[in-house]
Order: sequence, then C-alpha cells, then structure tokens
Amino acid sequence: MPGRHVTDRQMRLYMKLRLTETPTIAAAKAGFSPATAYRLEADRRLACERKAPRGRRRPDPLAGIWEAEIVPIIAAAPGLRAIAVLEEIRRRHPELGPSIRRTLERRIRAWRALHGPDQEVIFRQVHEPGRLGLSDFTKADHLGVAIAGAPFKHSLYHFRLAYSGFEHVHVVLGGESYVALAEGLQNALWALGGAPVEHRSDSLSAAFRNLDADAAKDLTIRYEALCAHYGMIPSRNNRGIAHENGAIESAHGHLKQALADALLLRGSAAFEDLAAYRRFVDEIVSRRNARNAKRIDLERAALKALPDRRTHDFEEVIVAVTSSSGFRLRKVFYSVPSRLIGHRLRVRLFDDRLDLFMGGTHLMSLSRGRACPASGKHDSVVDYRHIIHSLRKKPMALMNLVYRDKLFPRTAYSRTFDQLVAKAPARTACKIMVELLSLAHDRACEAELAELLEAGLEAGRLPDLGALIARFAPQIAALPVVTVRFPALSTYDELRSVNLGDVA
Repeated sequence: MPGRHVTDRQMRLYMKLRLTETPTIAAAKAGFSPATAYRLEADRRLACERKAPRGRRRPDPLAGIWEAEIVPIIAAAPGLRAIAVLEEIRRRHPELGPSIRRTLERRIRAWRALHGPDQEVIFRQVHEPGRLGLSDFTKADHLGVAIAGAPFKHSLYHFRLAYSGFEHVHVVLGGESYVALAEGLQNALWALGGAPVEHRSDSLSAAFRNLDADAAKDLTIRYEALCAHYGMIPSRNNRGIAHENGAIESAHGHLKQALADALLLRGSAAFEDLAAYRRFVDEIVSRRNARNAKRIDLERAALKALPDRRTHDFEEVIVAVTSSSGFRLRKVFYSVPSRLIGHRLRVRLFDDRLDLFMGGTHLMSLSRGRACPASGKHDSVVDYRHIIHSLRKKPMALMNLVYRDKLFPRTAYSRTFDQLVAKAPARTACKIMVELLSLAHDRACEAELAELLEAGLEAGRLPDLGALIARFAPQIAALPVVTVRFPALSTYDELRSVNLGDVA
C-alpha cells in the first residue's frame, strides 16, 4: 500500500508464501502490491537489514576523557558505582553537566560486559518431593505491630519445603537462637506430619555471636542432635551467601508483604496480647498453604515418619534464689515467691518464657526478659505479688528500689506514684502506693483499681486510700446467714427407751 513501509513481519510472511504461491498471490496475502513484490524479489533482505545504522546525532561528551580517565578508574575499582564516577569526573571537569549521566551509565555497563570481572553464577536446582526443608529468621519490626499498646519488636522463624512451598511461621521474641530454631522447627514438623530428608539453615551467625569456642561447639552438637532425632541430614549455606538459601530467602519478602496487606485490611496493627497476634499470623500462613494444597499433599506422602515424641527445645540452667526473692539469668532479674529464698531451681529457658522446677515439680512459668543488646542495659521481670508482704513492712524501700519501674503492673499505678511523689512527702507517697498494691493483690481487683486510679489522674486528684479500701472491702450483707437449730436435751432421753430387740 502506498505511503506505508513493508514490515519485517510482512516480508517473512511473503517469503514463506513464495514457496508455494506466485509473487502476485503471495503479495496480496502479505498485504502489499504486486509491484512491491517484484521489487522485493530483486532484494530479499528484511527491512531492518536494509536500514542503514543510525549515526551519532551530537558530539560525544566523553570523547576526550573516556579512555584517558574513566576506563582506568573503573578498571582499578570494578565495584565503583557509575554515579560516583560521574561525581569524580565532574569534579575534574566542571564544564561537564549532569545530563551526561545516562550516557556514562550506558558506556560503563557496556565496558563491563566486555572487559569487566566475571560475576557469580546462580545455579537453578530441581527439587524432589520430601527432600529439602529450609529454616531462616527474618526481622518483622517494620510491620508496626503493637501488643497491649506497646511497640512489639520481633522476628519471624520461617520454615519452608522447597518442593511444595509449605510454610510454617513462628513469632520469635528474642531473635535468632538455637531455642527459637528448635521450637519453631519442631512445631513445623509436627504441623506437617513428617520430616524431610535434609534440613538446611543459614550459618546461624546471630546465634553464635558472642559465644566462646566451647559454647559454639555445644550449640553445633545440639543442632546436629535435633536433626538426628528426626532423621534429617543437617546442612548450612555459606556465611553471607543468601542465595544458597534462596528457596526461603525469596519467600521472606512475599510473606511479610502478605502480613502487611492483612494488617491494612484488618484496619489496625494493635493486638491485645501475643497469643492474638500469633493466631493472626497462623491464619495468614494457612491461607497461603491452602493455595498449594495439592503439591503439599503430594510432598507429605514422601516425608519421613515422625518419632514418638518431640525432643528438647529449651536450654536448662540451675539458678539460686537470693535474699532479694529472685535470681539473675542472662542479665535479667526475675522475682519469685519469697518462700523460695535459699533454694536452687532448675530453669528451662524457652524463647518467650521460663519454666521453673524444684526437683521434678513444676513451680511456675515466667515471661522471659531480655537485656538491651545495644546498650547492654539489664532488665527485670518482677511480679509485685511476690514481694508485697515484705514491702508493706518496709514501704520506704519503694523509693529507691532498683526495679521499681518494673514493679507496677499497669501504667496507671506508675503514673499514680509519680503524682504522689510530686505532691506528697516521700514517706506518705510510698505508704499509699504500697497499700494500693496490697489492695490490688488482696482483693484481686488490679484491673478495676487501675481504672479508678486513671480516672482520678484525669480529674487531677490523688487517690483516697480510705475510700478505695472501703469500696473493695468484702460486703458483709452478701455473706449467707446460717441459723443453727440445737435439738432439745429431752430428745436424748428418748433414745434410751428405744427397744433394740434380741441381740444375736
């Protein structure tokens, strides 16, 4: 057709039709005139082949400095970014403008393709069902989750099967550690119902950090024993080579994006407690697994059977309870009932809790605290119920108590004490505060009392201790009235006249 160029596609179609058709018919089917067909018969090159290459339309801005200055720079420092080269060249030649950036980037990219160093090659792998399971940790602070009104900094333990994409996620409070790995891995295997042939993790560099040689060796032995319990072959990728764990590293981003989207749809990232957040994460992961249900079922049939029981997913240490009614472990002070002073306890250290034993008897569970890794500041996990009976005898001890800020069970109590100290003598403030804590303990009214204290703070008044004690005092009228009726004494005389008959 006049006014329109013959495209490469039309030319290829014409040449194919010419194998069986005449030039006129082939031209009609290809969409151009017979005259064009006879002209193309003399020159069967494609349009792109007949087109002369485009020459430079403007002077080369790098003509005088490319070989003399830029090539030596990028040859000496292969990892140097193009923007850094641009800044250096413009410093040497102020007359050059920033518009040469794209030209410089293209030229450097082309030079490195021809003369640059060899790059690392990624070898794609074929995964067999039931062969490989992978574990890794990933930070999740950016999700902005809040627990009970406080920002929740945490990590996620992520387990994944390479073939089917089955995932299991466990919320971790303390970051990368053997305890978190053991607990999360065993939860994943028992939820899956089987174990793969090989388990791969990263180098666990965070778990080994700050450990001496003996402790690191012990950690390695425990990890190998954990895998042996489930009949798995332990393996690790090389330190700093994340793509060797690519089957799970790439899934981290998708997982965290799915959680971020679910939080936006939920309308809030605030949760009442840790259990509620863990249920939320489990629900999102189960939806992702539902998409791969067929492949998961296929791989589940190829997994190895689980042993009869789980193995240890905790560390065990022995601690002594001091006269402070507590013990110190990993730079954290934990309070316990004072009746345990002087005793030695066996502590099972989990990622989120401590289980205390005396001999074989389980005493209690405590929330796990952690010292600040950046500053090394110690932490305290204190329950006021453990020491309130002694604190009532020495209320002034509250003023300079080492763990005073951790003693108050709710924010309202802490704010109340600050107001008492500001507006009353120290002795009076400590006396009232200790009595309030004692009231919350004795009458089991911690939450309700906190609401009343909060309301008083909003109104700008100090708590009335007498009124609060009267409010939470037991109601006498509510006690049942028991009437005891005593029988008349003559009734006992009648018992003597009863005829028992002949005794056999």
